[in-house]
Amino acid sequence: MDDEPERNPRPGPDAEEFAALLVGVQRLTRRHLRAGLDRPRLRGAQAELLRLVADAPGMRVSEAAEELSLAGNSVSTLVNQLVGQGLLRRETDPADRRAALLYATGEAVERLAAWRLRRAELLGEVLAELDGADRAALAAALPALRAVAAGLRARGSGEGKAEA
Repeated sequence: MDDEPERNPRPGPDAEEFAALLVGVQRLTRRHLRAGLDRPRLRGAQAELLRLVADAPGMRVSEAAEELSLAGNSVSTLVNQLVGQGLLRRETDPADRRAALLYATGEAVERLAAWRLRRAELLGEVLAELDGADRAALAAALPALRAVAAGLRARGSGEGKAEA
């Protein structure tokens, strides 16, 4: 007897609902949080890059591109935009003068911390409204969600593929 879970090569309605719910939760969360912003908002890719660099200071552009599954020139464009806004600092890598190391500025770190706090408060309020069984089900699903994210990351960027 095989303990391996059965794999269905065809995505069913669960896969579509799963994808739609993830996108919907993310969109609604952003919409609620943006309503209280007093500064111009960052585009999605800019925010992703800023979070990544804030969490791993001294990262190279090529490393950021790989982690975000974006082309290097796309990340270079984002870096230039964020440097121009005073949210990212670029320094020459002493080990390779052709490469740049990226650092979030103090303003960026404060901005990210405020966003994360507001997001945690918002989602904490919503989760508190759920009954205990639903909260437990969400907590139990976290390892599976991490596995889904790892599986998507392992498949590479998909950059350049057509979208619907």
